[in-house]
Amino acid sequence: MTETDAQAGVDWRTYTVSGLPPILETALACFMEHGYHGTTIRTVAARSQLSVPGLYHHYASKQALLVALVSCAMDDLWARSTAALEEAGDDVQRRLELLVECLVLFHAHRRGLAFIASSEIRSLTGEARTTYIAARDRQQRLMDQVIEEGVARGVFATAYPREVSRAIVTMCTGVSQWYRTEGEHTPPELAARYRDMTLMTVGAPSPARS
Repeated sequence: MTETDAQAGVDWRTYTVSGLPPILETALACFMEHGYHGTTIRTVAARSQLSVPGLYHHYASKQALLVALVSCAMDDLWARSTAALEEAGDDVQRRLELLVECLVLFHAHRRGLAFIASSEIRSLTGEARTTYIAARDRQQRLMDQVIEEGVARGVFATAYPREVSRAIVTMCTGVSQWYRTEGEHTPPELAARYRDMTLMTVGAPSPARS
């Protein structure tokens, strides 16, 4: 989870403050408004009430701001996801349900951070891009492993576990592109619907239909 959540001892479903340093909060707002390439260091510095040299004291470049945001997003999601799986224990269907719940909650509550981490991969360069892709692939493997295990145990009936895994993750991460707090459903309500849709997709019995 973010450092603030972890220090507070809250569980993976709880979202309090973002845990981002103020400069990163400002950079995130600027990237959301103008895009990475449309944002200047001068803009971030001014909105942070810093001089440009003062901002450079904390972050060496605009790329460094983006890298820090992406790292925060992936670290937070990973910590929450592994905590969700730990809570589920050995029950493979429960592991799938809680992993989907975790993904939806994260992409609803941290929609700005998640959206920038996903959409601005094109702006990452060199080792930063390689590191991000490795973190994204590691996250995807959590879903791959749960679905493959469910198929092997006969709990899930899908004939296409790898493709279904990608589809489910894409569905969940897409929440950051459209979710609004003033919308029809709260994050937990949305997560419940996505859990049910996921179980139908993998061919498992759904609690809503049993």
